[in-house]
Amino acid sequence: MTIAVGDRIPDVQVMTVGPDGPVPVRTGEVLGTGKAVLFAVPGAFTPTCSDYHLPSYLIRREDLARKGVDTVACLSVNDAFVMGAWGEAHEVGDAVVLLADGNAEFTAAVGLELDGSAIGLGTRSQRYAMVVEDGVVTALSVEPGPGLAVSAADDVLALL
Repeated sequence: MTIAVGDRIPDVQVMTVGPDGPVPVRTGEVLGTGKAVLFAVPGAFTPTCSDYHLPSYLIRREDLARKGVDTVACLSVNDAFVMGAWGEAHEVGDAVVLLADGNAEFTAAVGLELDGSAIGLGTRSQRYAMVVEDGVVTALSVEPGPGLAVSAADDVLALL
């Protein structure tokens, strides 16, 4: 079942990258306090994700903060090393918390898996954005198909 507005965010271990390498974190810790925006991409370094989705949040990070967003996080079914390299390539710094859901456990827990096996990607995350306030989903926008129509930063800003 897909997560819905009013549901509590699952508390799942994912990875992020620290100065000394991968660091386990819990989604409940990252997204459970204050107002957070979580957006998910099918894969780091993929064209739409790298050219538009992630950059939209980097460009609009201050606008999101003015709307009360404490944390912006990006999740992908990639390993922490890939997410770290992607963050460096885009000079993310601490503007966006990059979450590596390498085993797709969080993705499965929210019911937003994408079967990319036809193009050699295996299980991935659907592209979406959600607003989470004190651990509860208050808005969810799942892309209806390929491309970026409802989950870029400007779309989230319109929801806030």
